[in-house]
Amino acid sequence: MLHSRIVAPAPAQSAGLLPRRELAAAWTLMILLAGLAWALTVTQSRDMGMEPGTMGMALPLFLLLWVTMMVAMMFPSVAPVSIAWARAIGRQSAGAARAARIAQFAAGYLLSWAAFGLLAYGALAATGRLVDSHPGAGRWLGAAVFLLAGLCQFGPLKRVCLLHCRNPLAHLIRYAHFRPWARDLRVGVHHGLYCVGCCWGLMIVLIPLGVMNVAAMAGLAAVIFLEKLWRWGPWLTWAVGIAFLVLAVLAPFQDGLLPGLEMSEPSMM
Repeated sequence: MLHSRIVAPAPAQSAGLLPRRELAAAWTLMILLAGLAWALTVTQSRDMGMEPGTMGMALPLFLLLWVTMMVAMMFPSVAPVSIAWARAIGRQSAGAARAARIAQFAAGYLLSWAAFGLLAYGALAATGRLVDSHPGAGRWLGAAVFLLAGLCQFGPLKRVCLLHCRNPLAHLIRYAHFRPWARDLRVGVHHGLYCVGCCWGLMIVLIPLGVMNVAAMAGLAAVIFLEKLWRWGPWLTWAVGIAFLVLAVLAPFQDGLLPGLEMSEPSMM
């Protein structure tokens, strides 16, 4: 009798897990959102050049484009964490309520990246003014950005934040003790800040490579995905850091490495 009481409940329900169908739907939704964001980003990039600065965009438009880029680049790598959070809240919520909670998690995550986008906009605006007044400074600025990005790959902040992103379950358990008010939004912000700490050094190379450089964005998205999910991800982190340091040495002598810092020449009529 006692034995039957133990084995009777369905494993998925007793463990608070989502049914396989819902897990598959969640994965599909994350990938579809990332694909849609990539399509919008590529379409927008065709109408914009790769020139220094903010490319004439006002802050609201830049932030809208930035968040779209983050959905494209980050959602594939953050999908496992969002699914793990969905598993954690599976028993507490159902149907539309669970979907709303997951949406709050995603919104909080993107809010962290939007805050970083404010800093990125300021850096790009300053870059545009510098290169406009001193065109030769672009190559040294590019070298400095690559150097900073390379050093970031070996720094303690990268190591701590990457460890969080590679092993989020312990943190998800801690999130369960957060106060109920806007908990899912705050969990998303918290995880997003770790993600920013892990990836900001990668993102700044878009300054010399071009903010709307789709090839560079795709390459960085692949690096971010592999760093977080591949078993050899930490070794990849070091390899990318070395590559950035090499680019820092070459940048002052190879203008082709800095498409995002080259001033477009006026057309001759």
